[in-house]
Amino acid sequence: MTEPMTKHSVVVVGAGFGGLTMAAELKQAGVENFLVLEEGPEVGGVWRENTYPGCSCDVPAHLYSFAFDPYRDAHVRYPGQQAILTYMREVADRNGLRSHLRCNVSVVSADYSDTDRTWALSTATGEIIYTDAVVWALGQLHRPAIPRVRGTQTFGGPAFHSARWDHTADLSGQIAVVGTGSSSAQMIPELARVAAGVTVYQRSPSWVLPKPGASFGPLSRRALTHVPGLHDLYRAGLYHAADLVLAPIMRAGWSAGPAELVARAHLRWQVRDRELRAKLTPNYRIGEKRILLDSGYYPALSQPHVELVTDRIDRLGPDGIRTVDGTERRADVIVWATGFRAPEFLAGMRIRGRGGVDLHDRWRRDGRPTAFYGLAVPSFPNLYMIAGPHSFTPSNSNPSVKQHQARYIMRCLALSADWGAPVEVIERAMASYIDRLDRALARTVWCDGAARTWWKRADGTITNAWPGTVSEFEQAIADSDPAESFVRVAANARALVERR
Repeated sequence: MTEPMTKHSVVVVGAGFGGLTMAAELKQAGVENFLVLEEGPEVGGVWRENTYPGCSCDVPAHLYSFAFDPYRDAHVRYPGQQAILTYMREVADRNGLRSHLRCNVSVVSADYSDTDRTWALSTATGEIIYTDAVVWALGQLHRPAIPRVRGTQTFGGPAFHSARWDHTADLSGQIAVVGTGSSSAQMIPELARVAAGVTVYQRSPSWVLPKPGASFGPLSRRALTHVPGLHDLYRAGLYHAADLVLAPIMRAGWSAGPAELVARAHLRWQVRDRELRAKLTPNYRIGEKRILLDSGYYPALSQPHVELVTDRIDRLGPDGIRTVDGTERRADVIVWATGFRAPEFLAGMRIRGRGGVDLHDRWRRDGRPTAFYGLAVPSFPNLYMIAGPHSFTPSNSNPSVKQHQARYIMRCLALSADWGAPVEVIERAMASYIDRLDRALARTVWCDGAARTWWKRADGTITNAWPGTVSEFEQAIADSDPAESFVRVAANARALVERR
């Protein structure tokens, strides 16, 4: 006798900030028949995977936290990686999410059945999981990018990406760090404390603004401890301040000039050596790349046993790195702090929607990954994304964006339940959204900027960043009525989509 097919209402893929946010929304709505699948051994996403020395968040944790279970520490403003991971685990426990969690499950493909109007998710072990709806919550910063450099296989020491830290490596010798983004800026001061020498290879410098202290002062601690509602007020203040002050920079708005003056003053104050300061001065507009908030990076680079190299790497050898000017520098360990393959959404997964349409084929035809507010694509009924294309904010808190997306997905799921059928976003609504998105992107400094950044492909196509404020995203998505932008998918139809 054949076992009946077990089908879930929703399967969420990924247990980072986005996946846990979606799970909490489902739980709060009374949905119990859902799963959260995580390919790793525990919740946490990038905060589980990134364990390099000095790893922390450059957004204050009161803002960079879950809206349904916000960070409440009255002592620490910027917690480190382990503290953030602990917070995420506690949130999963407090909100009853672990009973829905399955770890060490890697989803490799998803296929929509036109007959059953059901998604079949295939795992790396061959298991098939059936669900009415699937939410991909994989984030954008989890696929390490390592540049192709000649001689990589000849290097005799440990070489690893910052997100795949080798904790057995001896860091007391000569360390080479390739890259000068956020991860590099955080790890270099820590490496400089223990290594005999650190060589930093820079492709292009970043604009750096001073970062406040990691801990609150005594007055702030007392206030946050004893004043009712102050935590919420502080969080709201951070949210709106980021939109009012930081977001205009990406449009060359009112705050771009003052921000650049602060960044230049910060550089001049912390780096007295003129030659080093020249190497660290960007030749592009502030905001074209993600701005770093850091107060320990420049002093670390100014130490005598730390060298900043701006010549391009030519090749690796058994004992170190050779640059194009012919100089060879010894390295016992190489750290690739070279970021992630962020523009490759859902890479390595085969996803086929209504009528067998392949998601990656569609994006290739479109010329870039696109999704309605970063969360839905035509021809893919009841398939959603959190942190999909064009939904990363470089100027505010991304957990906030994910919260807005999760709540909209809940509206779509409610619509599907009300209509008694899967729903998908229609092409007309998608085209209208893309038109508004492109006009907004054209007003940013990224559009014609020469700086290379992880939210742009090598050809200059912007794939990841949201071009407005988070408040604008919140308002736009709140004003979008799923009943107007989505349609019901008919049964047993490969191409027919019927309106209600």
